Amino acid sequence: MENLNSAVETLIHGSNTLFILLGAVMVLAMHAGFAFLEVGTVRQKNQVNALSKILSDFAISCLVYFFVGYWIAYGVNFLRPASELSAENGYALVKFFFLLTFAAAIPAIISGGIAERAKFAPQLCATALIVAFLYPFFEGLVWNGNHGLQDWLKLQFGAPFHDFAGSVVVHAFGGWLALAAVLLLGPRNGRYRDGRLVAFAPSNIPFLALGSWILIVGWFGFNVMSAQTLNNASGLVAVNSLLAMVGGTVASLLVGRNDPGFLHNGPLAGLVAVCAGSDLMHPVGALATGLVAGALFVWVFTLIQTRWKIDDVLGVWPLHGLCGAWGGIACGVFGQQALGGLGGVSLLSQTLGTVAGVLIAFAGGLLVYGGIKAAVGIRLSQEEEYYGADLSIHKIGAVSHE
Repeated sequence: MENLNSAVETLIHGSNTLFILLGAVMVLAMHAGFAFLEVGTVRQKNQVNALSKILSDFAISCLVYFFVGYWIAYGVNFLRPASELSAENGYALVKFFFLLTFAAAIPAIISGGIAERAKFAPQLCATALIVAFLYPFFEGLVWNGNHGLQDWLKLQFGAPFHDFAGSVVVHAFGGWLALAAVLLLGPRNGRYRDGRLVAFAPSNIPFLALGSWILIVGWFGFNVMSAQTLNNASGLVAVNSLLAMVGGTVASLLVGRNDPGFLHNGPLAGLVAVCAGSDLMHPVGALATGLVAGALFVWVFTLIQTRWKIDDVLGVWPLHGLCGAWGGIACGVFGQQALGGLGGVSLLSQTLGTVAGVLIAFAGGLLVYGGIKAAVGIRLSQEEEYYGADLSIHKIGAVSHE
């Protein structure tokens, strides 16, 4: 009997390790989606830079999160014997891998907003600071109960802040960091002439669409595998993600008047928004969440580019920042039993948790990027920007003209 129990326990640990490893690999693949979404959106003279940023940012994120960030968020360090680290089939290590892919999504999100005019090395420095310190602080606050915020919310409003897969912890946080960086950088040269918007057409719609599809597929690892153990996996999360994605697609198609750029970002808006409450909502609530998110993205992206003159290249603030914040609040609405949800969530807690994430991210972004701007600068020179980041930074273009 003892041998049987041991075998069952080993099987459970092994299954959980494999489950979360598959999730980590799926979210790792999403970084290819970030890369191609940016490659397809920026002008051809900045495509190499887009690819290089995503991979370099991931490498820096891995190093700082392994040695510093994960310890800040969860109080766990890996400077111990391998015999300890391999316990329970190395589940703790694979959990780090999974959560690293979330952490590394933050600079990948920011990359799309600051494209075509940001210096390379200063951005890597910002990545290191954000993923080592700023993001883990908020991550630990929400997902590990650090510093008592969740206990206080539960005491005051009957439920803690609920963010199952990171609408606020990852997406809104990354989006509001990006807004701070975009404002400090200013618009690209030539983007506005005599106060009017000058169109910079996407360089490659097929690449943009490919990036969107890679992200869509990987998102089911992002959401479903956030259960982190096989016995907690839920088909509700999968179907809610699907319907939110479809809702975002339909809304962006209609509101965006068939524009392929809006169309391929719409499903991402829906998926961003549903992350928080994907384990609580009824599928109809998830569909409504996605519909609002898709329309919100198109409307706000158009507004900031034409009227507010905020040159957010990929629209990461409306897509991740605002749709992520909407997702945090939508969880408190459509997660209620009265609207078909599973309950156990408070709209006030959701609102306060979302506002906290927004404030910490935006203030932190101003501090990090403002400090680096004052110290070494964060923007390419006018000449470097004219020739493009590919030739100015990497000394090679995306396409050979021989």
